Formats: sequence, C-alpha cells, structure tokens
Amino acid sequence: MAQTTHLPVVGGHPHGPAATVRTDGWWVGPLATLIGLSTAIAYLTWALWQAGHYYADPYLSPLYSPVLFTNLAAPGAAPLHHAWFGEWPSFWPEFLPASPAMLILVFPGVFRFTCYYYRKAYYRSFAGSPPGCSVAPITRRGYKGETGLMIFQNLHRYALYFAMIFNFILAYDAGLSFFKEGVFGVGVGSFVITLNAVLLASYSFGCHSFRHLIGGHDDCMSCGQNTSRLSFWKGATWFNERHMLFAWCSLFWVAFTDFYVRMVSMGVITDLNTWN
Repeated sequence: MAQTTHLPVVGGHPHGPAATVRTDGWWVGPLATLIGLSTAIAYLTWALWQAGHYYADPYLSPLYSPVLFTNLAAPGAAPLHHAWFGEWPSFWPEFLPASPAMLILVFPGVFRFTCYYYRKAYYRSFAGSPPGCSVAPITRRGYKGETGLMIFQNLHRYALYFAMIFNFILAYDAGLSFFKEGVFGVGVGSFVITLNAVLLASYSFGCHSFRHLIGGHDDCMSCGQNTSRLSFWKGATWFNERHMLFAWCSLFWVAFTDFYVRMVSMGVITDLNTWN
C-alpha cells in the first residue's frame, strides 16, 4: 500500500487583497501617508480657491507666487506692483475664483505628482498597488508599470526645470520679506517664508532627475576634468538620501506658510517684527 508523503511547500505567497505573511505593522506607513497627503491636498485646494488674504506686506504666500495678475478688489490681494502683468483679466470665467494660484500651481503640482518618491507614496496609500513590500495588491489589476494613463509620469524631468525657476522666485520673495516699504527689518514671517524657500530648494536638489542631470551621463566623474561635477553630484546625493524627509517637510511647510500669511492678512494673529 502506497504511503502519501506530505512535504512542506517551498515558495509561494497568500493570495487576495492585501494578503501577506508579514506580522509587523506594515499598514501603518501607507495609512499615515494616506492621512497626511489627504490633509495637505485638502488644505492646499481650499487655499487655492480663496483668492484672497494671501498677502500681508511684505509677506506673499508661496501658493500664489509668482502673482501674474492681481484682483485688487479681493481682500488681502497683492498690490499692483507685485503683479507681473497687471490687473486681473476680464475674460476670466465667472464660475472660477480670481485666484492667481490657479495660474501657476500646475507647475509645482506636476513636479510633485510625478516625483519618484510621491509615486511610491500614493501608489501604496491611495491605490494599494501594492500597499507594501511582500503584500498583495488591494485591487485585482495590480501594478502594470507606468503605462496608459500614467505614461505622463515621464514629464517629471521636464517639470524639474520649471521647479528650479520657482525656487529662484521663492528665494526672491524670501529676500523681499525682510523689506517693508523699502525699510530693512525682520519679522516672524520673514523666517517662515525663508525657511519655506530653503525646504523647497532642498526638495528639488534631492530630486532623482536633478541628480541624474548632474552626473547621469558620466561613467567616471572622478576622472580627468570632472572633479567639480563630482562635488556637485555628491551634494545632490546628500539631498537625495533625504528626499522623503524634504518631500514631507516642504509640503507641510508651504501649507503652514500660506496659513501664517493668511492669518496675518486677516488680522487673526499679529506678526512680531522690527517695523512696528
């Protein structure tokens, strides 16, 4: 009589939505990311639609910088000399708020949405594709690569160029935050806006595309005349190793900076400074 031998199965993994053999709290990271990103997106969208209280001399909210047009009738709007092209155009649709942020946020928005780190973050937290390492996808479709709708993720390298332009603009705004009516001074808002510019620049310098732009085409940067480029590449690598940290810090600080300027503009809080 033949005997049945039961041998252990080697390999394989459980099937089903979020199925896994992991026993650690793998779900904490995706859940925290879901809550954090949702909160930031909700506030930034709300702030974009307000179309006012984004300026409190000499502070300008980074969500509205640069101000291409200004609606002088809106409370807390930027003065005319801040607007690159003057007053708000008459052809603007009435169902949309006259918000300068609507004209410029598409560029930093695309840069963040196509960011390599943020792709991982929202693929795991929002799409669950997959929600974690060694965890099955939540949806049956699973991950099929950045094809179809997600093929526009390749725009990231081009969005980087616009992000660098915005870094210079925000650095200029930071400089202006130390001058009120031509008088040099220092306020709490000056430090808030300056730190915002530093964090956003740090996030950009840590971008994988920026690091590749510096040394992605060189096989040996320590050879010949490439020693200076090697130094820049090492600097970008330092920021790149902390890309996730700067991604989160810059995201929430830009929201806080807008909140601070908004509260000062509305008179809810008083900015401590050397001018008053």
